[in-house]
Amino acid sequence: MAAEKGAGKAASLWDNMRIRFTVCFIGVFVCYFYYGILQETITRGDYGQGDKKERFSFARTLVFVQCIINALFAKILIQFFESSKPDHTKSWLYGLCSLSYLGAMVSSNSALQYVNYPTQVLGKSCKPIPVMILGVTILKKRYPMAKYLCVLLIVSGVALFLYKPNKSSSVADDHVFGFGEILLLVSLTLDGLTGVAQDHMRARFQTSANHMMLNINMWSTLVLGSAVLWTGEVWEFLSFTERHPSILYDILLFGLTSALGQVGTFIFMTVVYFGPLTCSIVTTTRKFFTILGSVILFGNRMSSMQWVGTILVFVGLGLDAKFGKSPKKTTH
Repeated sequence: MAAEKGAGKAASLWDNMRIRFTVCFIGVFVCYFYYGILQETITRGDYGQGDKKERFSFARTLVFVQCIINALFAKILIQFFESSKPDHTKSWLYGLCSLSYLGAMVSSNSALQYVNYPTQVLGKSCKPIPVMILGVTILKKRYPMAKYLCVLLIVSGVALFLYKPNKSSSVADDHVFGFGEILLLVSLTLDGLTGVAQDHMRARFQTSANHMMLNINMWSTLVLGSAVLWTGEVWEFLSFTERHPSILYDILLFGLTSALGQVGTFIFMTVVYFGPLTCSIVTTTRKFFTILGSVILFGNRMSSMQWVGTILVFVGLGLDAKFGKSPKKTTH
């Protein structure tokens, strides 16, 4: 009897929309925020002491571990919640999608060897730009004027963030557009291609998010596993972990927070209960505070102009979430 009362009380608490939103918000915020902190800790941290200091430079192996954990997590979710739902999506589509998915993640992680974390987060926040360009050129979509204005606002913010006035500086990486920014551009473009492929799978085969994440990550594991074995990177990675075993704990947590974020446990609940607009606002807020956390925790200083550019980007993302989500197909 007491157990029934306890269960009923828990159910009634979950029915409270404020409590439900708080759980969803904290879940998204904590998973993605911690994911970002771990990513910067792993890829930009110094390991060892004195002359033996070294950087982690195994982006492909890191993504390989990430894909394994994502696939396992998606498999568990399918086993518990979608075991009776068949998946009719063609296997070769998953294989093609995994190539752009992999390229985007490896490029994004590799970029952190050349740019600081705020630059990487801001660069990855520009996803609406390649999505819109590819939507117009490949899918023949037409977007409302508000979408173009939001993208213009995002581009202006990024331009302000990257702009550096001509001042004599002794800083070695004082550049406007270098290799790290090129890697972010590649990652963004591949993100756009992945989005187009996933939209096609959802429209044609009604592919669920969990089946998509399982199969794309399984293909990615196969491709990356072959790559790290062929290049010998996996043996260098294992040697690195022997010298610095503490990194294994960070990599495991990185993979788990990635799985919770990418497979979308809390994001899925936010979309279902509160809609895609609320979800976009929550994830955009998370990105801004991730940049703030990086500045505070890792000392990544930003100029006043860069803060203005950052705010413009996130205002553009927020307005895009509210007004820019109604693409219309062209009529022939």
